[in-house]
Amino acid sequence: MLPSEFFTDTGVVRHRVALLEPVDPEAAERYDRFISQGRHGQMAYLERYDEVRRDPRLLLEGARSIVCCAIPYPAPQPGCQVAAYALGDDYHEVIRRRLQSAVEKIRQTYGGETRVCIDTAPLRERYWAERSGLGYVLLNNHLYIPGLGTYFFLAEILSTAELPCDQPAATQSPCLGCGRCLRACPAKALSGDGSCDASRCLSYLTIEYRGDFPESTNLHGRLYGCDICAQACPLNAHRQSDLPILPELQPRPEVAALTSDAALRLDQTAFSALFRNSPIKRTKLAGLRRNANSLLNDSNSIAN
Repeated sequence: MLPSEFFTDTGVVRHRVALLEPVDPEAAERYDRFISQGRHGQMAYLERYDEVRRDPRLLLEGARSIVCCAIPYPAPQPGCQVAAYALGDDYHEVIRRRLQSAVEKIRQTYGGETRVCIDTAPLRERYWAERSGLGYVLLNNHLYIPGLGTYFFLAEILSTAELPCDQPAATQSPCLGCGRCLRACPAKALSGDGSCDASRCLSYLTIEYRGDFPESTNLHGRLYGCDICAQACPLNAHRQSDLPILPELQPRPEVAALTSDAALRLDQTAFSALFRNSPIKRTKLAGLRRNANSLLNDSNSIAN
C-alpha cells in the first residue's frame, strides 16, 4: 500500500493499488451484454473505446499500476430533490486539483509517468476498485467501502511505475442480499443480479437523457439525480459519521433548497450563476426545466 501521507489534504480517505492488466473475460462479457441489450440508453459514449475499456494500459503507454481512491461526499439530505453528490462543486475539477500533490509524491518516490482519471476515461472504476481491494459492488451496483458506506467519488491514478500492490479482500461481499434497494427503486432499474438498466434509472433520465420524456415518465420527486437505492441500503446506516469532507464538496445551501418550482423560474443568467462550478451544469437549463415540468405534471396527476 502507498503511504497514507501521500494523500494528505487530497480528500482521499482510503486508497488501494492493483496491478494493471486486461479486464477478465467474464467482466468484459457482462459489459458487452449491458451494451447489446441497450441498457445504456442514449449514452453512446459507453459504446466507444471498447479496446481501452478491456485493457486500460492503453490509457497510458507503459502503465503497470492503478491507484484506486475514495473521496467521500455528504450523505443525502432529507427532502432534497437533488442527488447528494451534486450539491457541492464539480467533483471532476476539485478532485483532479487535489490529487496533484499525491501524483507528485508518487513520481518523486517511484518515478515513472502518471495519468489521473475521474469518471471521464473509458475505465471500469468499480471493477478496478474491487480488484484493488478498495471495496465491493453491491446488489444496487454501488461500490461499498467496508465501514464507510457508498457515498464516495472514485478516482484513479495510473502509473508506469511498479507500485506496491494490495490484494482484493478474501472475504465474501458484505452485501446482505436483502433486496431493499430493488424494492425501493421506483423506476425498477435494478435487475437483481447486481446490474442496472441505466435507461430506466432516474439519475440517467434527469441528467443524461436528451429530449422530451415519453408521456409515461415519472421522476418520483427527483429533480437531478437520485439517491433512493443508496438510502435504502442498510450498510449505509453504519457509515462513519466523522468522515472528513472537502470544503469544496460540502452542500451549497441554495442548491440543496432548490425545488421544481424554483427551477422553472430560472433564466439562463440565474442558472449560470447558481450552478457555477457545479456538476448540475451538465443537464443545462433546458434539461433542468424539463425535469421540473415533469415533476409538476406528476404532482398535478396525483392531485387529480
